[in-house]
Amino acid sequence: RFDARYPGAVARAAALGRELSFTLDLLKPELPPFPVPEGQTEATWLRSLTYQEVASRYGSHAENPNALQTVKHELEVIEEKNFPGYFLIVHDIVSFCRRSDILCQGRGSAANSAVCYALGITAVDAVLHGLLFERFLSPARDGYPDIDLDIESGRREEVIQYVYKRYHRTHTAQVANVITYRPRSAVRDMAKALGFSQGQQDAWSKRIDRWGPNVGSVAAGIDPVPTNSPSADLPSADSASADPVPAGSAPTGSAPSDPDGIPDNVRALADQLLGYPRHLGIHSGGMVICDRPVSEVVPVEWARMADRTVVQWDKDDCAIAGLVKFDLLGLGMLTALHKMIDLVEGFHGRRYSLHDLPPGDPKVYEMLCAADSVGVFQVESRAQIATLPRLKPRCFYDLVVEVALIRPGPIQGGSVHPYIRRRSGQEKATYDHPLLEHALRKTLGVPLFQEQLMQIAVDVAGFSAADADELRRAMGSKRSTEKMERLRQRFYAGMAANGITGDVATGIFQKMLAFANFGFPESHSISFASLVYYSSWFKYHYPAAFCAALLNSQPMGFYSPQSLVADARWHGVEVRGPDVNHSGADAVLEPAENSVGGRAIRLGLSSVRAVGEELARTIEEERRANGPFADLSELARRVRLTVPKAEALATAGAFGCFGVDRRAALWAAGVIAGHRPTQLPGTSVGVEAPPLPGMTDAELTIADVWATGVSPDSHPIEHLRDRLAAEDAVSIAELRSVTDGTRVKVGGLVTHRQRPATAGGVTFLNLEDETGMLNVVCSPGLWARYRTVAMGGSALVVRGRLERTNDTPSVLNLLADRLDRLVLRVAVRSRDFR
Repeated sequence: RFDARYPGAVARAAALGRELSFTLDLLKPELPPFPVPEGQTEATWLRSLTYQEVASRYGSHAENPNALQTVKHELEVIEEKNFPGYFLIVHDIVSFCRRSDILCQGRGSAANSAVCYALGITAVDAVLHGLLFERFLSPARDGYPDIDLDIESGRREEVIQYVYKRYHRTHTAQVANVITYRPRSAVRDMAKALGFSQGQQDAWSKRIDRWGPNVGSVAAGIDPVPTNSPSADLPSADSASADPVPAGSAPTGSAPSDPDGIPDNVRALADQLLGYPRHLGIHSGGMVICDRPVSEVVPVEWARMADRTVVQWDKDDCAIAGLVKFDLLGLGMLTALHKMIDLVEGFHGRRYSLHDLPPGDPKVYEMLCAADSVGVFQVESRAQIATLPRLKPRCFYDLVVEVALIRPGPIQGGSVHPYIRRRSGQEKATYDHPLLEHALRKTLGVPLFQEQLMQIAVDVAGFSAADADELRRAMGSKRSTEKMERLRQRFYAGMAANGITGDVATGIFQKMLAFANFGFPESHSISFASLVYYSSWFKYHYPAAFCAALLNSQPMGFYSPQSLVADARWHGVEVRGPDVNHSGADAVLEPAENSVGGRAIRLGLSSVRAVGEELARTIEEERRANGPFADLSELARRVRLTVPKAEALATAGAFGCFGVDRRAALWAAGVIAGHRPTQLPGTSVGVEAPPLPGMTDAELTIADVWATGVSPDSHPIEHLRDRLAAEDAVSIAELRSVTDGTRVKVGGLVTHRQRPATAGGVTFLNLEDETGMLNVVCSPGLWARYRTVAMGGSALVVRGRLERTNDTPSVLNLLADRLDRLVLRVAVRSRDFR
């Protein structure tokens, strides 16, 4: 209509639009110039810094000519791409961490660079391990390389604020992260939108057992409870843990088809939301730095967290705009390792640095072969513990393989069992073609790493290293059909030139395609494997410091503090409860003749319910400044306590140093909470308790778990041992002497519930008693039948068939066929579906 009235106007508008159009390249910022000494450029200064460190890392040219040549080649590529400033910025951040005594290491593809190793950005020697630099930075690659810096999670904020200060707050900001709908959040929000109560929203969302978008729909994550479920026989108190629908019509007038299910309209709407954006968060560690105010490139806003600004775009959009992102990632194990180093120095008088730990300690590897890895970085999960005795790691590279092997990709790709069989000598390594041997020799013919994919392309198809990296990235891209087809033709042509045709050529390429979807970078594995070894070394040589450091670094890792303390006690370490005259805010070590290593763990005051970090520090500092507390009244005069905090300390036994038991301390808690510094000593009434009955051992354990989440000198299950024995339930330790295939009963705490995407719907429970841990396997049918019991019970009695693997009899699984609730008088939390 408009064109009819004004002939040609639409065409002219279109032409004008084309003339005015622009790409985001016009906005593309640069990195700020890095300050260098007078007479230097960024390139010459980077070269100077690198060669200053090369001698200490690699020695002279005569000693290591290959390394020196590699460094020279990498510097040439870096200068050709005009990236010296990028490396200087990363080096500057790492140097700040080093000056500030913050543990930090480069991870990811940065480990493929000899320059990064020389500069101390990464601890991985790319030359020693034969890693491809082109995996990190190839001449044909667009954009800056990817360097991830793992930093102590407890001190990462210091590094973030250093970057803000160093490069100006206006010129740097954190990257946003688009949080998308997952089944639980979709169900909760749709139930809220349709008018259901808060309690009903929570109840329905808790019925979703899986994390992450499920294949198909929200319903894929829901396990219906059949009407013939044994939960029907449970008493009403237990039945309350089911998710009943309120009587009457739902607010929308839509009743659920299942009396215990989610309404059809809630489920249908939730299905439509899966994968769509819900809200913006802050990227876990991404920061952008540029040579102009960031707000001139993308919109910026203040974050909720103090002293942080965040761009309103996610990392992909920032990359399109040309913003350069630096990943400063928090890693809990680095925090724990630093605390281990400090504890060992403070209580054993020896100062270690990670890179100076004795390499290749056979005792450490023996510990790992025995799957004694609770608390150890990356190899503490149920699947890793089951694999360690089969893989039997005896050297560092075995740890590299272990880290990469037990991941969804290799499991789905069928790499795990062939590698273990070849590693144990049960079968020989084979190759589809002799040219594959160079790339796959060190993993016995089984592809595990992305770098191997690139090496295969070079060896088999004659690709350059840069072309091989392009192939790797194209295979991992969802929108690479055209590019992939072009590379496919080149790949086949290259194979044909090497005499590889027909089914062999097709088989190689198909395996490459499958492998590209799950391959784990070798550089990542090497970086992680070093932390596996460091944490294992401390666990073996200093078990008390190891456990105390993990307790002081919570929340982190696979296991709860209760499980960590139980594992320490199994290793002969004495653990003591909190005490206002002996504890710090965090767990500390104390002399102990009967404890392994001569040190016991004293739990920290901050671990006590309701006390908190601030009060715990106040008690510790007051005691350090003015001496120990003489009695309850003096403590109350010197440190302000509320009634809930005084009662929690009393329940935890923290007043035992005053010669009062827990019931007497609880009696006095309300009185001492009212004390003021101006009150005269000895004028309090009601502090002295009348004669009260003492607590039983079971009651002491209940009090410990209630107050701190940890029972330092006992285990909740040991007080039920007589009852379990009467039901013919054996301890987990006794299973070692039970014949394979025997039907047994075992009772214990549930520490974990897991349902990996690779498990075909099977759910795994980790059961713990006073003697050890056990993996319980629940089939989909059994889980549906016993779902209410399985999800609602903090402790269970499990009946099932014991299963041992042929090559590793020490690895035990219990194939469950019945689950019963084991009633505890205290709630113990499990870590479910993480």
